[in-house]
Amino acid sequence: MNAIDIGLRATVVVLMALLASAALRRRAAALRHWVLAAGILSAAAVAPWGLALPAWDLPARPPTGETPAGSLVTGKPIGAAAASSSKPERRAESPAGLSIAPVVNMVWAAGVFVGTLTILVSLRRLSRLTNAAPPMTDSRWLGLAQELSSSLDVGAVVTLRQTDLLTALGTWGWRRPSVLLPAGCETWRDERIRIVFGHELAHIRRADWPLQMAADVVRAVFWYNPLFWIACARLRRESEEACDNAVLEAGVPAADYASHLLAIARTCRAPSPLATLVPMARPSTLEWRIAAMLNHTLARTRPTRRTLALVFAVIVGITLTTASFRANEQVGPMPFTGTAYDVTGAVLPGVALTLDDHAAHRLTATTDSHGRFDFGTVASGRYLVGSKLPGFLSLAEEVRLESARQWGLSLTIQVGTIQERITVKEQRPSTAPGRVERAPVRVGGNIRPPRKLVDVRPVYPQAMRDAGLEGIVSLAALIDVTGRVSSVRVTGSPAHPDLAKAAADAVRQWQFSPTLLNGETVEVLMNVSVAFSLEN
Repeated sequence: MNAIDIGLRATVVVLMALLASAALRRRAAALRHWVLAAGILSAAAVAPWGLALPAWDLPARPPTGETPAGSLVTGKPIGAAAASSSKPERRAESPAGLSIAPVVNMVWAAGVFVGTLTILVSLRRLSRLTNAAPPMTDSRWLGLAQELSSSLDVGAVVTLRQTDLLTALGTWGWRRPSVLLPAGCETWRDERIRIVFGHELAHIRRADWPLQMAADVVRAVFWYNPLFWIACARLRRESEEACDNAVLEAGVPAADYASHLLAIARTCRAPSPLATLVPMARPSTLEWRIAAMLNHTLARTRPTRRTLALVFAVIVGITLTTASFRANEQVGPMPFTGTAYDVTGAVLPGVALTLDDHAAHRLTATTDSHGRFDFGTVASGRYLVGSKLPGFLSLAEEVRLESARQWGLSLTIQVGTIQERITVKEQRPSTAPGRVERAPVRVGGNIRPPRKLVDVRPVYPQAMRDAGLEGIVSLAALIDVTGRVSSVRVTGSPAHPDLAKAAADAVRQWQFSPTLLNGETVEVLMNVSVAFSLEN
């Protein structure tokens, strides 16, 4: 499941939530708010659920007409093969040009960073404003707050803080919520205090602030999708209307509530730095809120827990289905082509390729002067791709061809290893130096192999000679871009530690000329076999 796939599946979930919310326009705002919140948060779970759940396939008819886009899934190298199914970044010679995927990923990451930073900065400013605001000490406010908290069954301990701003009125916080009040609120009448605090307590009881923050984080991830912006805006709108309904259900006349709301909106306008605050009065939303208050045909009753659970189950079911769905098109044979590259990004001509299926049927192909190969028409399924080229590691990689498309594969083949075979012979108790036998290195057409400049021969340990012990030490090492030997380690069957140390100490002192691939220095692997033997 790639990023595009995740985005499309998340879009389906949010779109379904928006459509369901529109279909429930005559129902209570609290129900529409719950539908939108469940849809937005479930959309964020598309990726983890899609990876964790088993996929269910939907058979489709064989395609007709032009070939639609499909997919090619490559497996990991098998055994000792070191090959990659992705094109190297340095590939100026590639006829396909540079990929735009890194640019798209960078733009997406930048958008996520900006969106997340905006939320964090707003939270920081809101926290500073709250800490600087002294707790409310007005006895009327405290008495009415305690009375309303008990009547509305709000379990959380709510802190009232009076700021020195005329524009700050709203609620924020989760476990220890705070209600910010504007300067001059101590002169409000009891009726307005009941309306304001009843509205804010409804936000706290419904957990509107944490739900809105979670939705804003999801929107920051899917910032490029306008449906998430629409859904988050509708979520705020339904949240305010649901709290308005809670105040009206408490017995406040709609006309009185509307007049107080207009008066508050003239002064209390949440400034942009407090975007994470849930404000009571936004001038841009007053028209539809007042219209909803005065519309007596709309449902205002809060939905039951059973209804909310049913809605949540439906949304989660849609999300699980969307996350695990995978179309499985039954397609006929399609052309299978590709290009072979080396680690520098240059194309590789003359690579012998094989394509084996699980029925032991084999197709062969050879790359041309531009590194391209063509296996002809191949049916969908699992295959094993193999490659051979002197001087390069052999490839054995599993690929899975899915959907209908012009299948294509890009292979990056690593430089092969150097083989060194050394025999160290000694007389009993002669100290004659060992002789070195070197196997030739198989080199491809565009490789300049390393040439040994410094050759240090292993010395037979005296204790091993005296004890009459012999053995073969197998080593693996890396010749870096400067020609020095590093990462020497013992491979194969264990050898005596003294023999292994003598062989490794000698190999570490070897010096080679740099290995050149298309004029660029590259690292190359080296396998060394040192045989310690005694002669009478």
